[in-house]
Amino acid sequence: MRISIFLSLLLFVPFLLSAQSDKMYKAFELYDSNGQKATVAQLLEKAQDADVFFFGELHNNPIAHWMQLELTQALHEAKEGKVVLGAEMFETDNQVLIDEYFADLIRQKDFEGESRLWNNYKTDYKPLLEFAKANNLDFIATNIPRRYANLVYRKGFEGLEELSETGKSFIAPLPVPYDPEVPAYKNMLAMMGGHGGEGAENLAKAQAIKDATMAHFLLQNHKEDHLFIHYNGSYHSDNKDGIGWYLQQYQKGLQIVNITTIQVDDMNKIPEEELGKADFILATPKNMTTTY
Repeated sequence: MRISIFLSLLLFVPFLLSAQSDKMYKAFELYDSNGQKATVAQLLEKAQDADVFFFGELHNNPIAHWMQLELTQALHEAKEGKVVLGAEMFETDNQVLIDEYFADLIRQKDFEGESRLWNNYKTDYKPLLEFAKANNLDFIATNIPRRYANLVYRKGFEGLEELSETGKSFIAPLPVPYDPEVPAYKNMLAMMGGHGGEGAENLAKAQAIKDATMAHFLLQNHKEDHLFIHYNGSYHSDNKDGIGWYLQQYQKGLQIVNITTIQVDDMNKIPEEELGKADFILATPKNMTTTY
């Protein structure tokens, strides 16, 4: 009897492993906007013909950060070096520090000590910055200094008018266009239950000034025949609004390709609410280890 049970188990285990193989041991799956499985080759083919490629990440997702570096290296090769990199994670008033570090005028430890870097810089963003430095690529700090985003949260866009000319040089030109019906901002208000008055509206405006500033400095540093690869939280580029909306306000006709990052229970299908957010969807397991 025991031998019979053992033999039955031997026959069942391969079946069990086969049944689970589609759900186990996958670090990611790539889909197109319609939820059809896509390949990295398809992504690269579409991205290299764009003016701007947004990589929308989950900030603590290691697969997204690994994929950022892999795609950047591949696009750098495909474009024969004609790429510019930029990121939400670096604020515009720190551009001089990046430039001085790339020119070897300051030491790495001085750059890292003074740049107000994110806590996960060394694991997640340093590889991108060092790749740019090693390959003589421009790396652009695009995000508004956080103190000015906080100013908008407290005083609205009007607070920015009080800045010095030096302060204004670190943000999008004033007055900043703003449409509360843009889904990124409308949804923020909806998540607050439609309540909150001026405080809620200013929260959406604080998000908008980040998007506007990133769009402005992206365009200011875009080069003809070059691909601008921009790294940011997915919400800033999902549905090609947010930063994308401001890009179209400032310069219509730009060809934009984006990817968003999501976490799923089942790697073999995309939740319906995630469809259409981006040209490509990077699906990763919900139980994936995070970087912080």
